[in-house]
Amino acid sequence: MGSFPTSLLSTFLRPNSIPFQHQPPRRPLAPPPSLPQPSACHVFSARIEENQPTVTTTRRPKRKWPKKLISSTRKHRTKSVKEDQPLPSVIFKVFDDFINNFIDPPLRVSVDPKHVLSHNFSPVNELPPTECEIIEGILPSCLDGAYFRNGPNPQYLPRGPYHLFDGDGMLHAIRISKGKATFCRRYVKTYKYQTEKDAGSPIFPNVFSGFNGMTASIARLAVSTGRILMGQFDPTKGIGVANTSIAYFGNKLYALGESDLPYAIKFATNSDIITIGRDDFDGKLLTNMTAHPKIDPVTKETFAFRYGPGPPFVTFFWFNENGKKQDDVPIFSVISPSFIHDFAITKNYAIFPENQIEMSLMGMIGGGSPIRADPRKVARLGVIPRYAKDDSEMKWFEVPGLNVVHCINAWEEDNGDTIVMVAPNILSVEHALERMDLVHASVEKVTMDLKSGMVSRYPLSTWNLDFAVINPAFVSVKNRYIYCGVGDPMPKISGVVKLDISLSEVDRRECIVASRMFGHGCFGGEPFFVAKEPENPYAGEDDGYIVSYVHNEITDVSRFVVMDAKSPTLEIVAAVKLPHRVPYGFHGLFVREKDLTTL
Repeated sequence: MGSFPTSLLSTFLRPNSIPFQHQPPRRPLAPPPSLPQPSACHVFSARIEENQPTVTTTRRPKRKWPKKLISSTRKHRTKSVKEDQPLPSVIFKVFDDFINNFIDPPLRVSVDPKHVLSHNFSPVNELPPTECEIIEGILPSCLDGAYFRNGPNPQYLPRGPYHLFDGDGMLHAIRISKGKATFCRRYVKTYKYQTEKDAGSPIFPNVFSGFNGMTASIARLAVSTGRILMGQFDPTKGIGVANTSIAYFGNKLYALGESDLPYAIKFATNSDIITIGRDDFDGKLLTNMTAHPKIDPVTKETFAFRYGPGPPFVTFFWFNENGKKQDDVPIFSVISPSFIHDFAITKNYAIFPENQIEMSLMGMIGGGSPIRADPRKVARLGVIPRYAKDDSEMKWFEVPGLNVVHCINAWEEDNGDTIVMVAPNILSVEHALERMDLVHASVEKVTMDLKSGMVSRYPLSTWNLDFAVINPAFVSVKNRYIYCGVGDPMPKISGVVKLDISLSEVDRRECIVASRMFGHGCFGGEPFFVAKEPENPYAGEDDGYIVSYVHNEITDVSRFVVMDAKSPTLEIVAAVKLPHRVPYGFHGLFVREKDLTTL
């Protein structure tokens, strides 16, 4: 997911595309031998890394962390007391602790780190390339390449409110070559990550969870401003976490988070993951970009957008086949800051879903989050030509009750007079950010008549489905099959189902035609479709495999599973035991070996 409040913060901090320079990490100072032990200590910042970690302790009220979180990280940590820290750093940490304990403690479940980081949501260390054991079947040859999954993994245990979307981005990659598998995971070395690693503690605000209520917002903004003035961090070098997704276009691989520029990634021949840095596309991308760009499989063009709290609230743009960014198209017909996380494309149009989630300063003044659902707002869909020079041809369709966060696909019918879009509709949108466990997403088919302005829609399934994918070769054209994660509850995925959209054209009945539940205590993530013969134009749309990471919460073992997309049971044809558990995360991507060689 995205970090919409980060965009709010960026309006004050004015990030741009200046690349950051890596600084050598500071060595932790060992405590003097005679230093007395405090009577009551609590770990309030801890960095997760492979080598000797440093944990800073200070006297503060005791907080009980869940046993699962403690046991999963304890073996990687040692305790020490840092001495001779710069006075400004000490002062800012005191202010942080005061805000986190007295002004805005993590009272709500959605921002309580004891809850958010429990069980398999707890952070893990980086892991160098490690060979894996194949415990079932044989890995198909069409999987030669690498599967990447992005997700939040905080570098430090939070000292105050923490939302799932706040964590530092970590890529979990499994490389497959000639039937063998190698697993690796690394942090995306964002400017935020590197700056906090060098500082030895968190210094950036948790912007998705930290700006709740006017008093807490002013206090945290004041502390952040002080840190900027003292040179602790420079917001012009980026404030994002790159934790949402990963994309391959213009012969480059990017880790994405919609609050910052894309971070270019290199995948080494030994299967290690290397962060190259922020990419501003020759100075043409100045601020942020969506984490869900759309790549046309025929033209190889990439379409994207950005949104923010200030006008123009949405800006559309695209890249040519070589990754060269084209001119911005501001969409001035979006008249308020809205949470537009994803969009869709057809062969001639781009479709923007403006839902009921928006930024509201009144919500923050009232003691809540600045991001909330407005029940008075009417959701709508905007359609603009793919190669538009301005938004004069933008058409809007009001669709009450349609709250789209993720788009699955869209295409044209009736010689281009009709646009069809398929997407999950968040029925309980008021819980979308605060209580994801209460969210129910119903996959719907929406039809827009460009001539009459009429809109019709109906559900394809009654199940709670999201994190859906299709065969990538069918992006922007009519497809038949969809593969969805089953929320149980979101964001945990208890299984995968296959939908046949064509069934809805007959009698509007349940469209699920195949399913694979992972079993008691087992949960996975977003599925991804990999075609058996991607270069064969006559291959069946569902002729391929579904891949995903699956974690067993009972045995604490994670697997990489390969499912037959044609099978009525989505039969598991191969499984790889991973050397360490993979926390639940967000979006993934499979990159073929021939494309990895271009990085």
